[in-house]
Amino acid sequence: MLDTTNPHNYHYSTKYLQLQILGGIKLNNLERMRVTLSIQKPKNNNVLRHSIDLYNDNMVEKLVRKTAERIEIGTTIVRETLQNLTNELEQYRIDELAREQQEGQLQIKVLDNKERQEATKFLKSKDLLQKTNALIGQSGVIGEETNRLLMYLIFTSRKTNNPLHCISLGSSGVGKTHLQSKVAELIPEEDKIEITVLSANAFYYFNRTELRNKLILIEDLDGAESVLYPLRELQSKRRITKTVVHKDTKGTTKTIHLTVEGPVSVSGCTTQESIYEDNSNRNFLLYIDESAEQDKKVMQYQRLLSAGKVNKDDEFMAARFLRDVQRILQPIKVINPYAEFLELPQSVFKPRRTNSHYLQFIEAITFYKQLQRQKKYDDQSGEEYIETTIEDIEEANNLIKEVLLRKSDILNGACRNFFEMLKGYLKANTQTTFTNKEIRHVLRINPSNQKRYMIQLQEAGLIQKAKGNKRNGYLYEVVNYEDYSNTHQQIETLLNSTIKEVEVQTSS
Repeated sequence: MLDTTNPHNYHYSTKYLQLQILGGIKLNNLERMRVTLSIQKPKNNNVLRHSIDLYNDNMVEKLVRKTAERIEIGTTIVRETLQNLTNELEQYRIDELAREQQEGQLQIKVLDNKERQEATKFLKSKDLLQKTNALIGQSGVIGEETNRLLMYLIFTSRKTNNPLHCISLGSSGVGKTHLQSKVAELIPEEDKIEITVLSANAFYYFNRTELRNKLILIEDLDGAESVLYPLRELQSKRRITKTVVHKDTKGTTKTIHLTVEGPVSVSGCTTQESIYEDNSNRNFLLYIDESAEQDKKVMQYQRLLSAGKVNKDDEFMAARFLRDVQRILQPIKVINPYAEFLELPQSVFKPRRTNSHYLQFIEAITFYKQLQRQKKYDDQSGEEYIETTIEDIEEANNLIKEVLLRKSDILNGACRNFFEMLKGYLKANTQTTFTNKEIRHVLRINPSNQKRYMIQLQEAGLIQKAKGNKRNGYLYEVVNYEDYSNTHQQIETLLNSTIKEVEVQTSS
């Protein structure tokens, strides 16, 4: 019998021999069975110690003869004992590998009838997006009403053929990672992969279909720079391939192709918008709410949590229910019969890609509301599909206004936030001019950031020097207070007129 109670010293005993396997065995390198043996007769102090690969027949035969000679026993007994030991060790290793694999696998939850009925009823309910947003709040996501629903729908799109992606942007410590992780808790474990740091080639060594329709979460894009290129390829081409040189067991060099297939939905967080421009073009940019009102909401929640007045069970139940809802959703094709009438504002930068994101987001809403749609079938292929409604487009427009506004802005997010706070301060104090020192003190911003923002604002023609000189300092004034609100109004007007155009076309 093989005794593996002590992982560093196995015991194997027969009527004629006692063996110890010093240091146990390695579970990898299945083509070898390298062990260090201690062999002796029962109640005999004459011990033979030897390191050997039990899969090497020549080495085993030499050990048989050496053991028979050293401890004075027949070669047949030694040979049979070593063969039986090899079989026992081989089976033990197979069992351990199977156990480790089973422990490492995620236990995929199977919904019972009651859970399935409740989730189905919810997906069929009126005002689904509003109810979903309320549940997201109940799960512990404080504030960020628009961003959290946008992110949830983007994460849901992982199940479609055209998944969406997002990057959360904001200053350090404002809750980018917290928002992403809390919304990700609403996605089943088996459907997501969380990444902190990965090597440059790590993505190429996933199994071919391991990433298909998965949500990939990157805690900090700064810690995953090496994998941004393959991620962009996965986002755009839905597959990545790497060619490597490999030597087989005979030493023959061969070229093999490592292919990993998508599609995937990717979400990441960063403070540095400009650095990730190539990635941001493929993503929805979600700017974290850094307002004083949001600060108050978060701090009040923290106080209630510390006082023991937050019901964590309710939060857990809300999150679990939304995970059940996700499991109900099934892949299905979405067709938008109104797509040809939908237009984007001319002010939007990179309109081709943004237009694609806009249409995909509408499809994501339709996909989420799939149980409210009548299934139809393509006359030629017989493929099953559902259609977008005008209501889906209206809900998408309401959610996406801020995203389109940011996509139309000549300033990046951080600079825009600074400029809006600056204008708010000047209006509140009925000032027309200001100094850099004054604004640094009031807005509590470090000099290097302020200098960078002021340069951008002057280059954009939104701020100019009013008077002063380099030696004594300058007074600055805002040239245009309405640039952002005007763009917002243009976007809202266009989206509303688009809905009216769709309604006219469908009624005619």
